[in-house]
Amino acid sequence: MFQITADSSFLEKGVPFGALEVQFPPKEQWDLAAFDELKERELALLRQELANYDRKAVFGENPYNRYFKKYKKTYPVLQQVESYLLKGRPFPSGNPVNEVTFLAELRTRALMGTHDIGRISGQAVLFCPTEKLPFPGMRGEEVHTYPGDPSGRDDEGIILSMIAGADQRTCIRLDSTHIAFLFFAAPGVTPEEIAGLQERLGGYVRVLAPGAALNPILL
Repeated sequence: MFQITADSSFLEKGVPFGALEVQFPPKEQWDLAAFDELKERELALLRQELANYDRKAVFGENPYNRYFKKYKKTYPVLQQVESYLLKGRPFPSGNPVNEVTFLAELRTRALMGTHDIGRISGQAVLFCPTEKLPFPGMRGEEVHTYPGDPSGRDDEGIILSMIAGADQRTCIRLDSTHIAFLFFAAPGVTPEEIAGLQERLGGYVRVLAPGAALNPILL
C-alpha cells in the first residue's frame, strides 16, 4: 500500500494534497478502445468549451497559474492546453497511464503528477524546503526544489517538486502498473476541489482498466 505523510513544513502551508493509488490489472485486461472513445468525447468537449480561447479569461485567475508566476515560471498545464488547442500538437500517446493524467489536466486545468510506487523507497514524505535541493529530473537532467515549494522525498532522496516535477527514479515507465497519481494544490484550492479531481481521474482509470483497484488519499 502507498504511504505518504507530510511534515510540519508542509502542514504550515495550509494547502491540501491528494493522491490516488491505483493497482492496474495486467495490460491484456485494459480496454483501450473504450478509453480512446472517452478521450475523443472529452477532447471534443474541451474544444467546444475553449472555442474562443482567451488566455486571460481561462488562466488569469487560475490559482496554479498565479502560483507558478510567483516563481517566474510558466504554468505547464497552460502550455499543454495551448499546444493542443492553438498549435495543433497531437494528444500524446504511447503510455495510457500518462494519457489519463494529461487528459485530466487538460479538462480541469489543475496540476497532477504520476509516480511508480514500486520504485519509491519506504514512505513518501511531503515537505517545503528552505533552499534549492538538486535531484535528477525525469529526463535525467539536474533540477532542483524551490524554497517554499511543496516537494517530496523518500528514503533515498527527493522524488518530486511541484514546480520541477517528478524525479527520474520514481517516474512511471511503460511497465509501471502500481501508480500514485498526485494532486497538487496551490493557495486557494480547497480539499473539495482536490477530491473532485481524484473522482474525475478515477473515472478515467475505470474506463481504461475496469478491474483496477483504487485507493484515494487526502491530506
